[in-house]
Amino acid sequence: MPARATKRGAARTPLHHDCDVLVCGASFAGLAVARELEGTGARVLMVDRYEVGERQTSACAAPTGWLENLGLGPSIRQTFGDLVFHTPYTTLRFRLPWTFSTFDYPELCALLRAQSPSAHFETAKVEGINRAGSAGPHSVETDRGELRAPLVVDGLGWRRVLGAGANVQPPEARLSRGLEVHPWGTGQDLEIWIDPRYVRAGYSWSFPADGELRVGVGSFEPRDHVRDPTERLAGDLGLDAVRYQGNWIPHRLRPAVEGGVFFVGDSAGHCLPLTAEGIRTAFYFGLACGRALREVVAGRQDRAGALSDYGAFSAGHRWKFESMLGVQHLVGRVGRRRAMTPALRLMSTPRFVRWAFEHYLAIAPPGFVFEDGRSSPAGRAPVAAAAA
Repeated sequence: MPARATKRGAARTPLHHDCDVLVCGASFAGLAVARELEGTGARVLMVDRYEVGERQTSACAAPTGWLENLGLGPSIRQTFGDLVFHTPYTTLRFRLPWTFSTFDYPELCALLRAQSPSAHFETAKVEGINRAGSAGPHSVETDRGELRAPLVVDGLGWRRVLGAGANVQPPEARLSRGLEVHPWGTGQDLEIWIDPRYVRAGYSWSFPADGELRVGVGSFEPRDHVRDPTERLAGDLGLDAVRYQGNWIPHRLRPAVEGGVFFVGDSAGHCLPLTAEGIRTAFYFGLACGRALREVVAGRQDRAGALSDYGAFSAGHRWKFESMLGVQHLVGRVGRRRAMTPALRLMSTPRFVRWAFEHYLAIAPPGFVFEDGRSSPAGRAPVAAAAA
């Protein structure tokens, strides 16, 4: 778990800056945006409340193909070809058509940050925005001063800080909630529990990461607390409940453009319902946003056109997100019933697993990394889907 490194007190000097692109948020989505702007000559400033790689908020796992294609392979800690499901009545093993990997968050962020060396980074808490007219620069207010840029990206997470109007906060907001502990230990499988003993609508997990286990509970119902069931799951596995981390998780797509601002990652709801997988979608939409911004920097598009194109790209995925949200609601209703076990048995056939997981990966395919014609940072060939 990363130690707090953010500047405090006298180190937080006044900050006033003009730039071409201001990226608010420097985790998966924000770093992907900055990556796409490297080499354009744009003056890019990234700001985040924390240092890059300082604050992990997820189990940190993603399809291996995405990590390899982005040149992030050195951060991988374990790779898995199977997914094991537990219900109160049985255990089933799914052989995946592609592999999934857990990774080290600080190392991954450092690797991705290194792909945008010309972008400047500062720690600052973003507090709001004064929006410009049709073409002028926006003014973003931070706890260190005012930052101005004509192109502004909100990758700050589910709070959607730069959104217009009052944002609905949990538990009223359409958010899931998750909590996990990180005991030392080893494991060979990615494990999922669909078991009402831990959560009535949601699931629990154990993700091994080379000497560490990431064990947690996620609830689709934001009013249901998850600390007690997380500690109960850890106890049932014979593990210590130590090194806690948790977060709210969007499970509904939101507008990716609003008031002249680009939204990406959790701030746009770019987190898949049902599975709560938001890392590869943050990469995916972050790359798409960065490419739209690159067109503006190159003079091939104006801001309004880039907002329209990127907004349409995100909205074009709505039916996929809504379909998965429908399955999430179904699991929330039947997960407490014995019928879930025969349903999982039917879905565990090799043919169905391949069909389902190939379609699932295609929502945000790893080959998208290369769709702009650029090569891998590590010079590797594209990985469409890592073999299981």
